[in-house]
Amino acid sequence: MTMETLDRALRGVAAYRPILHTPEIKALRQLLDGIMAKNGEKAVDAYAELFYQLRQDGYQGLGDWFYDQLRDQNFPYARLMERGENDPALEAAAEREIGLFRTLSQLDCGELLAEMKKTVPDTEMLPRWTAGCPFTFDSLTQFYRTHGSGLFARCKAFLWEDGELFPVEDPDCPGPEEMLGYELQRDQVIANTRAMLEGKAMNNVLLYGDSGTGKSATVKSLLSQPGFDQLRLIEVQKEGLADMPRLIRTLGGRRLKFILFIDDLAFDQDDTTYSVMKTILEGGLEKRPANVAIYATSNRRHLVRQTFSDRAGDEVDASETIQEKTSLAERFGLRIPYLALNQGEYLDLVERMAALYGVEMDKQQLRTGAIRWEMRHTGRTPRTAKQFIASLHLDKKE
Repeated sequence: MTMETLDRALRGVAAYRPILHTPEIKALRQLLDGIMAKNGEKAVDAYAELFYQLRQDGYQGLGDWFYDQLRDQNFPYARLMERGENDPALEAAAEREIGLFRTLSQLDCGELLAEMKKTVPDTEMLPRWTAGCPFTFDSLTQFYRTHGSGLFARCKAFLWEDGELFPVEDPDCPGPEEMLGYELQRDQVIANTRAMLEGKAMNNVLLYGDSGTGKSATVKSLLSQPGFDQLRLIEVQKEGLADMPRLIRTLGGRRLKFILFIDDLAFDQDDTTYSVMKTILEGGLEKRPANVAIYATSNRRHLVRQTFSDRAGDEVDASETIQEKTSLAERFGLRIPYLALNQGEYLDLVERMAALYGVEMDKQQLRTGAIRWEMRHTGRTPRTAKQFIASLHLDKKE
């Protein structure tokens, strides 16, 4: 393509229109304009600006930059492919424009500099970016179908705060090899999640029990499970429950599957968000999308604090008050207890964890130390065992 043809093609970009407003493409268009107008100074300035913008964002060339833009932004064609729908006009426009972006990615800096040299000297002193293109129309289309678009294509974990989604670039997601103990409980969570990913019926999940048993880690580790590439995890703080219906509406119709994760969920007697949570789980007029599930952890089995006055107060139908308070937990179809380990299970866990973290110690000495540590700390849990193993590493350093 000639410079004039490239310029006209850029002006006609429609399916990926927002790309035209980026600093990189503005500089590229100025570069083409300068070359066509034989305005060497304008061309040199735009060339330098384009190089700076690419390096400023950590890119070696236009190909890598285009690739990230096309994957990470929420463009109409990406959403169309994610939903599995058809729009011939949009598909044709996207294919044509991706072809143009491939051509621009493969522009030889030497060719550009040669054109500029016709009007200004010493262009060979200018730096060069790398020419090349890591994507095709077919590869991008497949990416959209598998990973979605926008924020959800870039990250797997998010925080829902103040009515906005914030991507978590480096989430704390333990790998399967790090998850020791409570295999039966985790297997239930994994099986339920796999059913959702396969489009089958699944339940909302409540993991309840003692602190430090790995309830939260179980949920977060789902992102590390093999074959769970289409799973996204969104952590919602209790303060954000009122905004959850709005979030859920934005997730429907996508091919990706979403777990809305509420950690350490509990309510006091007059908590106004209690009724909101009941409606979200079950009972509202608006149907929850099939690709969204609620997973929560709590130290309380029934989620709501109960007092003796609930059972011995002056209310005529005290039993109804109790049933009302237990009904929220019952709306989770899968309720999985995480209870503290007995001593034998705890010591077995310590041995397995020692092997995982490369601790070499006499078995009996290890078990004796673990018992002493547990007596000074709360509960026989994976958290206690991990803290004990960490203390051994510290002792070694000292």
